[in-house]
Amino acid sequence: MKIGIMASSGTPRSFDVNFLVIAGGGGSQSIVGTTNSGAGGAGGFRTSVGTSGGGGGAESAFAASLSTNYTVTVGAGGSGLSNGSSSVFNAVTSSGGGYGAGTGNGITGGSGGGGSGQVASATTTGGSGTSNQGYAGGNGHGGSNNYSGGGGGAGGVGGNEQYPTRGGTAGAGLSSSITGTTYASGGAGHTNGITSAGGGGASEGYGTVNGAANSGGGAGASAGSGNSFSGGSGIVILKYPDSKTITIGSGLTGSTGAPSGGFKISTITAGTGNVSWA
Repeated sequence: MKIGIMASSGTPRSFDVNFLVIAGGGGSQSIVGTTNSGAGGAGGFRTSVGTSGGGGGAESAFAASLSTNYTVTVGAGGSGLSNGSSSVFNAVTSSGGGYGAGTGNGITGGSGGGGSGQVASATTTGGSGTSNQGYAGGNGHGGSNNYSGGGGGAGGVGGNEQYPTRGGTAGAGLSSSITGTTYASGGAGHTNGITSAGGGGASEGYGTVNGAANSGGGAGASAGSGNSFSGGSGIVILKYPDSKTITIGSGLTGSTGAPSGGFKISTITAGTGNVSWA
């Protein structure tokens, strides 16, 4: 049983904050005349309610104190051959998604990036995900069609290339028990000159290749033309008793919904700064 620190009035000063912390997704960029890149992996997914990424369980809620500053950072999506940036709530850090390989194997991250489709006939492997945050990326394949692997997601491994048919499908995202929304899908692997969808859990097809903002989704794979695409930015969501009032400090972009069922939910979509409660 948790016992709060008592104020002189006899009112408990500590209270539980449930959290969802999702990092930025990994990027994707092909090498001119050489490869179709692997797809970007999703940002790490950590939560105190429901299921964490990579098959992990819920973490403990955070015991917050009144009139105390807690750091929040919302990670940006990786651009091109770079991982997404980490997202943070106090001591909880979610790792940025691994980028899709321009050549060779996918990159480790919150979820791993997909392996590239190298011109030389060879199999490439997806990058590893981070324990209790996300899954690995899928494998790529070389040869004449250069199919690449899908990026890993919070809810599933990125698909391996399906030679000689298509690139790997995106690793599935994961639904949040706090919001009911699905986040942190991987990007989809490149297929025979067709642009892949990014960050939405879709398989190959025409559409955007950038991960959606505040989704933590990975960038879709791109053809060997040097194009560069970005993963989706992350998000931090905090749920706490409606008797408390949050201050979202300078440097952060966020909002708080109307009280419901005895709780408030604050959604922070960008920046670095502090939050506190009264």
